[in-house]
Amino acid sequence: MVGCAMVGVVVLLALLSAFWTPWPPTQVSTLRLAAPSADHWMGTDGFGQDIFSRILIGARSCLLVGVVAVGIGALIGVPLGIIAAINRDLLGRVIMRATDIVYAFPALLLAIILAAARGSGSTLTAMVAIGIASIPAFARNSRGAALQVLSQDFILAARGAGIRRRGIAMRHVLPNITPVILVQGSVSFGLAILAEASLSYLGLGTPPTTPTWGRMIFEAQPYLYSDPILAFWPGLFIAIAVLGFNLLGDGLRELLDPTLREADR
Repeated sequence: MVGCAMVGVVVLLALLSAFWTPWPPTQVSTLRLAAPSADHWMGTDGFGQDIFSRILIGARSCLLVGVVAVGIGALIGVPLGIIAAINRDLLGRVIMRATDIVYAFPALLLAIILAAARGSGSTLTAMVAIGIASIPAFARNSRGAALQVLSQDFILAARGAGIRRRGIAMRHVLPNITPVILVQGSVSFGLAILAEASLSYLGLGTPPTTPTWGRMIFEAQPYLYSDPILAFWPGLFIAIAVLGFNLLGDGLRELLDPTLREADR
């Protein structure tokens, strides 16, 4: 419930930013480094921009990157994990060794490589890099869960009935490993938000024209000792988002895993 509440706060901010912001998020004014007030609820930054408005837009940016990155990881990693579980021969071993190689390249390094190839960083670069980096986690967890399902008696009965591998994968394996995928998706979402903030901080993520929480921390760096509140707000919401999705993943694991439910009883 705590995780749902934290995630709900971030989602509410993102939805609110689609319809309303107190001030234009990129509007520069002479009111620099203003303290929180009725006009500027969280104050203004070193350029006179309203911090709360930029927090709202940053929530939308981080959720967009998280959805796309987790979607890339799940759409590629889950089928690979199921294929590797069903085919335990050379094909399965090749798939898992390939995911091990990808796992050796973290999202930051992949983003640097992609940015160098494209000539500059962008939101697309960040989403693709984080998505590729999350593929091994989805593949490993999907394979482990699929192996457990494939060892059940009803799979043996399905094979005896003449159902082919593809039918077994779609009708029996995938529905039974969906809880594992949901838990991994929630955890990966939090990691994607943290990775996006890191990439934006390094200038490899979303362009500076679009406010992001990581970019806000970078811009607050010169005022870290004189006005630490500038870095406090984006850092707080990054922590809320990451912790919220991690707690949500733990809650889903306890809710959807029957062995954990039996242990609680």
